[in-house]
Amino acid sequence: MQLELSTYIFLSGTVWSAVAHIISAVIGAGVLSLAWSTAQLGWIAAPIALFFFALVTYISASLICDCYRSPDPITGTRNHSYIDAVRVNLGKKWTWVCGLLQYVSFYGTGIAYIITSATSMREIQRSNCYRKGANADCQTGKNIFMLIFGIIQIVTSQIPDFHNMTWLSVVAALMSFCYSFIGLALGFSKVIDNRRIKGSIVGVPAKSAAQKIWLVFQALGDIAFAYPYSIILLEIQDTLKSPPPENQTMKKASMSAIVITTFFYLCCSGFGYAAFGNDTPGNLLTGFYEPFWLVDFANACIVLHLVGGYQVYSQPVFAFVEKKLTQKFPENKFLNKFYAIKLPVLPAFQLNFFRLCFRTFYVMSTTAIAMAFPYFNQVLGILGALNFWPMTIYFPVEMYIVQRKIGAWTKKWLLLEGFSMICLLVSVVGLIGSIEGIISAKLAKM
Repeated sequence: MQLELSTYIFLSGTVWSAVAHIISAVIGAGVLSLAWSTAQLGWIAAPIALFFFALVTYISASLICDCYRSPDPITGTRNHSYIDAVRVNLGKKWTWVCGLLQYVSFYGTGIAYIITSATSMREIQRSNCYRKGANADCQTGKNIFMLIFGIIQIVTSQIPDFHNMTWLSVVAALMSFCYSFIGLALGFSKVIDNRRIKGSIVGVPAKSAAQKIWLVFQALGDIAFAYPYSIILLEIQDTLKSPPPENQTMKKASMSAIVITTFFYLCCSGFGYAAFGNDTPGNLLTGFYEPFWLVDFANACIVLHLVGGYQVYSQPVFAFVEKKLTQKFPENKFLNKFYAIKLPVLPAFQLNFFRLCFRTFYVMSTTAIAMAFPYFNQVLGILGALNFWPMTIYFPVEMYIVQRKIGAWTKKWLLLEGFSMICLLVSVVGLIGSIEGIISAKLAKM
């Protein structure tokens, strides 16, 4: 999803390069939950929800585009990142709040990626097990696969910084496209095999009206996770050539990318729900077992994508903590001393004991939380709801108001603040529904 393409500076800086960045950044693990979300909302409410989030994402992107330069959106000084724009327009206090939310989001995404990877690794094991026959015992828990993924991340976390992992981001982005299109193709194929379209207008029936409301709220949180790319929008805009003005080019790119992404999401979610109906799985690819080789390949693509994706979201946290501590304690050898280690065949490796300990503990903590709460849809819903309003709506709206010097209680101010309040309500209900889902799932296991 979101940060993976910000390192791809080799593209040409045009509308279409920006479109490629956005699509590659947005399409990721979130697409796997959209069929389940559609199943909860039904054939009418689900497309409406997708169009709502697409519209909101475009409005938000348009507001952020004009904050790339300050104080004037065309001739002002460049803000090279989202956090730079917040600092220039809203001040130091809100910069700290924004930074905290950003790093919490990165941490939470790491947890979600561990859960998703473990699910895919288990599905590969189950798919191979089912080939032995209908009576084979193929039930395996996720914890062992989470531990395996955690061990892999402890090793890859020792990559020093972003500049040394461009290849990992490239592979991750390619893998995300592979499994997304395979999921779409498998859903379409199953609809053809069924010779009918499953599903209903109101979605999956629930035991009670209250439970149905919780599931609808959770579905909104999952859709919120799949769309926004506000955190990296200014980094993408920073790669554009000028003239024409960068904000104009970026708005065109955002419109094209969101239209393409929305069409793709409608296809994935629609064919997934049409294929499985009330039995639509939380992770679309877990519903398929044949052809074995293609399902295994798609799940392997997910794992490879999320190995890189975990690092994309973790490296900024590593860099922030390590930079702050080394600046505060410049004489501390534990923090600052590096030891050259030469391994056979491989190039020399610079070992730092603090980096080794901190990054290992970070991976262990995300793995432990994932093992405690291994609930794919609920965790995605919480992350989507937590990020959607503050990062996608609140900060862009407030920055735009400050930059354009829009007076309080004017018509435009009321319109923008009303838009923000509606989106806050959507975030709140998504968060509540997802938390309720985690509590219910946890209690059901006791």
